[in-house]
Amino acid sequence: MQSYIFLDLDDTLFQSIKKCAVNGNDPDLKALAYLKDGSPISYATAKQQWLWQWLSQGFRIVPVTARNHNAFNRVDLPFREDVILNHGAIILDKNRNLDKSWMRAMLASLPMYQEKLLDIWNDVEAHTKKHAGLNPRLISDFDTTWYGVIKHTDGNEMSLKTLLDTVIEPHPAIRDGSLYWHFNGNNLAILPKTVNKESAVSYLIESYRQHDGELLTFGAGDSRTDAPFMSLCDYALIPKNTQLSRLMATV
Repeated sequence: MQSYIFLDLDDTLFQSIKKCAVNGNDPDLKALAYLKDGSPISYATAKQQWLWQWLSQGFRIVPVTARNHNAFNRVDLPFREDVILNHGAIILDKNRNLDKSWMRAMLASLPMYQEKLLDIWNDVEAHTKKHAGLNPRLISDFDTTWYGVIKHTDGNEMSLKTLLDTVIEPHPAIRDGSLYWHFNGNNLAILPKTVNKESAVSYLIESYRQHDGELLTFGAGDSRTDAPFMSLCDYALIPKNTQLSRLMATV
């Protein structure tokens, strides 16, 4: 029986140096992701490094990440399976070529959401021009704009929360479910309904079943928006001190 793990990356397998301090100032931190200029930005603790070694021995590891192609290429880990990028918008095969069937389906479904995304983005940009520190960016990959993300230069989550409460949540496209938001730390994203990790993972699981037969599947992730794809799997792994672990503690 083939075993697969669908693995979120940021805040699951590595995180910022600031978040590493929450895990006890681990003296054995290892840089695993880098900025465009080559400087390290994300680190794995000794436990996360051990987790990678353990998973590498028995699982086929499929990254499921919000990172685009360029940012994924700056992760220093030897991934050998398919890759899910941009919150599920893009799937690359083992040779790092586009999964053309998935891309065709995404490009067919996206136009009905793009106008609404650009409309809410106008409101977001109008708000950010009046509030210093907010940095909005539309994320494009493979010549297509998929979603938008807003960060704060000083990591001011309250400023992001105000934007969410006053501009994003009241927007009609959020209220009717055409768009949804993802907010975790210094990261506030607005995404079309069609762009999601759950659909991409479901697509790959079905593909693997057709090829391999019965599977053993694990899902690992840290955030609220990881939960739907993790629920498709036989088992779930949730790091402690994360958004998802805190939500689980309140159940």
